[in-house]
Amino acid sequence: MIRSMTGFGRSEYVDEDKKIAIEIKSVNHRYSDINIKMPRKFNQFEAAMRTVLKDYIERGKVDVFVTYEDYAKSNLVVKYNKEIAAEYIGHLEQMKQDFDLNEDFKPTVIADFPEVFSLEEKSEIDNSLYETIEKTLREAGENFSKARAVEGENLKNDMLAKLDEMAAMVDKIEEMSPTLIAEYKEKLTTKVKELIEAGSIDESRIAAEVVIYSDKICVDEEIVRLKSHIEGVKNILLGGGAVGRKLDFIVQEMNRESNTILSKSDSLAVTDIGIELKTCIEKIREQIQNLE
Repeated sequence: MIRSMTGFGRSEYVDEDKKIAIEIKSVNHRYSDINIKMPRKFNQFEAAMRTVLKDYIERGKVDVFVTYEDYAKSNLVVKYNKEIAAEYIGHLEQMKQDFDLNEDFKPTVIADFPEVFSLEEKSEIDNSLYETIEKTLREAGENFSKARAVEGENLKNDMLAKLDEMAAMVDKIEEMSPTLIAEYKEKLTTKVKELIEAGSIDESRIAAEVVIYSDKICVDEEIVRLKSHIEGVKNILLGGGAVGRKLDFIVQEMNRESNTILSKSDSLAVTDIGIELKTCIEKIREQIQNLE
């Protein structure tokens, strides 16, 4: 299966105590780059979550968003900071001595001082919480993979159509090559006959000139290689899997062959087809950049 590097997947879990929502988004990238944004209390699960994500991601820049809502009555606990209270009391006792104060300080007075009491989030995490997170993450991963597969299938079908167009262009160039040589030979023969009549050239030069010209514009090898590359790309696309890097190399070779054909072209018609061929190759190259 061909998969695009662009995709989106979402899943959520809701019960009477909590809601967990996970979204996965990705764009194309040369390597695997996964960024997870989630509440700090879940940081201990990050390594395990990355291991799960590897089942769904081989390449691409991926952002994972985890949101958590706690429906429990309270997720906070009151913490009594004894050491800080003792410091306050010590200073107050010193004040009584320094200023000859007789008033006793009640606990309610001490309680109003900063940091004597504080609210903190419960540190304990239910052991079943990660199981819920993993289940939700895998559901989001499945949806993410399905979206990428749909996009990948669309890209594959479009590229296969473009490859058929390219094959037709290469066939057309191949058909035109012998005609170009024949036309050149005819023009050269006419010109040489005029020169021979004037006694200016040897007839044996005709054959030599035709051979030189034929070698100059011959694109037989380039055509054979292009046909081979086109079939190779088709086979890789139909084979499925992570194909982006393989195809990128082959398309570079195809571009090189089309450049050679253009450089050898002495025909406006061949040049026009060669330009169309390069345009088609460039479109395929851009699409390949988005394949895993």
